[in-house]
Amino acid sequence: MADKLIIFDTTLRDGEQSPGASMTKDEKLRIARQLERLKVDVIEAGFAASSNGDFEAVQAIANAIRESTICSLSRANDRDISRAAEALKGAANARIHTFIATSALHMEKKLRMTPDQVMEQAKQSVRFARNLVADIEFSPEDGYRSDPDFLCRVLEAVINEGATTINVPDTVGYAIPELYGNFIKTLRERIPNSDKAIWSVHCHNDLGMAVANSLAGVKIGGARQVECTINGLGERAGNCSLEEVVMAVKTRRDYFNLDLNIDTQHILAASRMVSQTTGFVVQPNKAVVGANAFAHASGIHQDGVLKARDTYEIMRAEDVGWSANKIVLGKLSGRNAFKQRLQELGVSLDSETEVNTAFTRFKELADRKSEIFDEDILALVSDESVTSEKEQYGFVSLFQQSETGEQPRARIVFTIDGQEVRSESDGNGPVDASLKAIESHVKSGAEMVLYSVNAISGSTESQGEVTVRLQNSGRVVNGVGADPDIVVASAKAYLSALNKLQSKADRVAAQG
Repeated sequence: MADKLIIFDTTLRDGEQSPGASMTKDEKLRIARQLERLKVDVIEAGFAASSNGDFEAVQAIANAIRESTICSLSRANDRDISRAAEALKGAANARIHTFIATSALHMEKKLRMTPDQVMEQAKQSVRFARNLVADIEFSPEDGYRSDPDFLCRVLEAVINEGATTINVPDTVGYAIPELYGNFIKTLRERIPNSDKAIWSVHCHNDLGMAVANSLAGVKIGGARQVECTINGLGERAGNCSLEEVVMAVKTRRDYFNLDLNIDTQHILAASRMVSQTTGFVVQPNKAVVGANAFAHASGIHQDGVLKARDTYEIMRAEDVGWSANKIVLGKLSGRNAFKQRLQELGVSLDSETEVNTAFTRFKELADRKSEIFDEDILALVSDESVTSEKEQYGFVSLFQQSETGEQPRARIVFTIDGQEVRSESDGNGPVDASLKAIESHVKSGAEMVLYSVNAISGSTESQGEVTVRLQNSGRVVNGVGADPDIVVASAKAYLSALNKLQSKADRVAAQG
């Protein structure tokens, strides 16, 4: 009999800690619905105590998602835990994930607590949380660099207090697969009540080994939960990649002998949704979900694949959602056909107003493009102006003039709190002129730290997807805009980033 491996997705919490990857409540809810469609076992929806915005997002996801367990992170204190429990009230299945650092470095330099104080705090937090929900996960932050004797005592104590999942994070990505796997194994062998909890791994990718370390924790250490993110999203070098762990376990079932709930055909849609929402482009050679993941350039490889696909392919592209993604929709297509395609893509808009807005955008795009792709649809519904959430800035129209030997000039019309304003400016190019025209009126003072363009599909009439990253007063935000006109897409992305800068939500740093 095969064991089951639990997939714990933390895209909406740990993934969101990437600079600029912060998401709105509506964006988080849309991704959570796609994760449910993917049949993720546990969705860590956020860190409810960190800000009012995160609390509302966790609450909305808890109320909307029925199939997956919904989890909120909390530090090991009563206030955080109470806030998490309150946000999770509407969940069909709720989990509180509480943590405190246990490495000597973190206890001394960050917490300024003694080991005895940390032990007591860990026990009290799990005891308190256990009275609020039945499903409690405990993480010793920087667990891999903690003293094993002390860690054993802490973990034994929190299991006695009612922790049902024990997660051992490699918070700084320091682990090596064999050593990490044996570390988990040793803990489980030394702790008398280790069989009373599910063991979990949470690895960061600083040395490029997050997936390998996680799998070693499973195979050698006996862990039965992996914490991961879509596209490996996360702060610094990112987290363990969900799609890579899942396909490794499925492809090498002969080795792992583990079952998964995941419906892999929805992996690619989840990857695209997260990429287009955050503006973090997936590299072409990324395993499983990269554009080149199933491409063969070598003549020898091409010949082999044509004769027998398994000569060079260990997975089927269609098993993870790759397919001919052109849809037979155009300017004559009806609203029901459009809604059906949204459903197939795992997109659920909250109101008829949002559906109507997205459909109007679709019709406008169909007038400008002969072929509509799934990526185009996802880009349409990722646009903040489609959702019902009130934004301070909105794009209306743009005129720009660019000629060889002449300085480009742009005139833009956009809204501020619903009121149209007009602005114009010269620039070094049409994009520069357009963004300067916005900034000359808004005067945000933000510094642009990234501008990138990505073609959504593969033709010259493709929509361009632009990511703009702005930094102001220590805050870093990403804005994403899509349009067949790259200058318009750039203006939309800049306005999107400005909207996010307006959010006053102060976030509290969470576990790495």
